[in-house]
Amino acid sequence: MDFSADERGAVYRAIAERRDVRRGFLPEAVPDEVMMRVLGAAHAAPSVGLMQPSRFVVVRDVAVRTAVREAFLAANASAKEAYEGERRELYDGLKLEGILEAPQNVCVLCDACSDQGHGLGRQTMPEAAIYSTVCAVQNLWLAGRVEGIGVGWVSILDMAKLREILGVPERLTVVAYLCVGYVGEFGRGPELERVGWESRRGLEGAVSFDRCGAEWG
Repeated sequence: MDFSADERGAVYRAIAERRDVRRGFLPEAVPDEVMMRVLGAAHAAPSVGLMQPSRFVVVRDVAVRTAVREAFLAANASAKEAYEGERRELYDGLKLEGILEAPQNVCVLCDACSDQGHGLGRQTMPEAAIYSTVCAVQNLWLAGRVEGIGVGWVSILDMAKLREILGVPERLTVVAYLCVGYVGEFGRGPELERVGWESRRGLEGAVSFDRCGAEWG
């Protein structure tokens, strides 16, 4: 069945207005039925060989989230050492997590060794399993946006420490740790652009036809 113009517009609007949210979370918990709807969208993401490798840990316990935030603080102190001068000052002013501000977090894992899918598509590209879970994260992000739910990806973490805190089995790969919750408003543009960390590039420099762009080398 074809999508109407309004329906198509809503999809593109959700993509354009998706934000990486780390501030402004409301204390109201996301109801279970809404959380499951958003996770259902993530679970419906395309996956190589229909292997559905993604697993989702919803983290609401304050003690667990506090331990994760402590792991963030340690990793962040190390990460900022890579910057100097004005760039370091700018880094110090960035809001890079909302682990405790958000009423729940979601850790997204990938079972790249799953037998489901019988290895289809993974013989020459085994990393496609993890790519499939990244697709699930994007679905979760977009579904959250249309539900008025902010999602922020926290990548500055000691993965070994996070695995210990959450009891992640060895066979599973940590792909994303997300702060999830309702927000008062979504930013007009990416926060990193607003604070001057980086500027978004146009599409024209990212597309070529038939062969890679010469300037990409």
